[in-house]
Amino acid sequence: MTNTPQHHSINYIELPLKDVEATKAFYSSVFGWAFQDYGPTYQSFTGAAVDGGFSAEATASAPGAGTLVVLYSHNLEATLKAVREAGAPISKEPFSFPGGRRFHFTDPNGNDLAVWTAE
Repeated sequence: MTNTPQHHSINYIELPLKDVEATKAFYSSVFGWAFQDYGPTYQSFTGAAVDGGFSAEATASAPGAGTLVVLYSHNLEATLKAVREAGAPISKEPFSFPGGRRFHFTDPNGNDLAVWTAE
C-alpha cells in the first residue's frame, strides 16, 4: 500500500521561522519531531502526524504573518478553477518547485493557503 495524499486534504504545514536552532531544539525535545535542513532558511519536520516545515520566507511573505496550510490536489488546474469560481483571490499564480507545482490563495477570512500537486 502506498501513502498517497488524500485529495483536498491538509497535507503539509509551513510555519514561520526566526531561530533555526531554538526551533529544532524545542520541537525535538518537547514533541520528538525529526528535522531535515534545506539550507539556512528552511527545515522540514516529520513526526507530527502531518509533515511540515519552518520557513524564514513564510514570515516575510504570508499576509498577517502566520501559518501556511498547504492542501493537496490530484488536479491542480481544476482546484485553481474552483478556488477562482468561489471568489477567493489568487495571491501566487501556479509555480513549479522541486517535487511539484502549487499556487496560493486568500480564503474568506484573509488566511493565506496553498494547494500543491506532485504531477
